[in-house]
Amino acid sequence: MSINALQDELIEDFSFFEDWMAKYEYIIQLGKELPLIDEIYKKPQYLIKGCQSQVWLHADYVDNRVIFTADSDAIITKGLVSLMVKVLSNHTPEEIANTDLYFIDQIGLKEHLSPTRANGLLSMVKQMKMYAIALQSENK
Repeated sequence: MSINALQDELIEDFSFFEDWMAKYEYIIQLGKELPLIDEIYKKPQYLIKGCQSQVWLHADYVDNRVIFTADSDAIITKGLVSLMVKVLSNHTPEEIANTDLYFIDQIGLKEHLSPTRANGLLSMVKQMKMYAIALQSENK
């Protein structure tokens, strides 16, 4: 499934919820379903800088696709990183680096997150795109 198809699916999923409490519960649930990062990657060099909570992110390169795993010590943040992993994982570095993540605005995340969480979300996006670009140049 393409990145845009995954984003459209998330936008549709979020449209079913009437209020932001229900949306937060859904984000928390997604965090519980996140494939966990291997403990060996829970080290400072895998932490996303710019996040108030601790968020570990690792990228593997398999068959010209980037596979992300992640974890966080905060339940909402873990849900947010799971959204990003769901949308960006298992795509080529080019697709990840060049994608426009419009779902963040369309589901209303930006205006419903605290400024520190919104900054953390932007840091996640930036880090995932940087991993993709690095893996792309390493594997040419």
